Formats: sequence, C-alpha cells, structure tokens
Amino acid sequence: MYNFHFVYILESILNPGNYYTGNTSDITKRLSKHNEGGCPHTAKFRPWHIKNYFAFNSKEKALKFEKYLKSGSGREFARRHF
Repeated sequence: MYNFHFVYILESILNPGNYYTGNTSDITKRLSKHNEGGCPHTAKFRPWHIKNYFAFNSKEKALKFEKYLKSGSGREFARRHF
C-alpha cells in the first residue's frame, strides 16, 4: 500500500486571494486542523478550502515541491497555473 505525502494550497473562503501552502500525509485531518484554528499561521484567515493538492509517493519529493511553491518563482508558477 502506498503512503502518499501531499502538498496543498489552501485559499481563505472569507478572504479570497489569501493562500497557504503546506504538506501532510493526511490532507483531511490537516484541513480540519487549519479550520479549527490549530495553526497560528492560518488561524486569522479561517475558514479555508483546498484550492489544489498534489500527491507524492516520496516525502522528500513532496518537501522539495513545497519549498519550490514557497519560492518567488514557485508562487508565480502557482498563480499562473492553478
């Protein structure tokens, strides 16, 4: 059985245009934690919905992709394509 790792982009429902990028192995549980206010970086822009997510079969690849999406060129790539 595969153990997937996800990179996700959240968008604030009440403040469209506010995004957060993260990674997890349980995307449903992680979204719930963001929406419950359990994450200081996202608490003030709750509630969130998943705008995009990407599944990887390697945690290392997921972390590299997350790091890329958080870079200047990665944010521009996401803005243009997602």
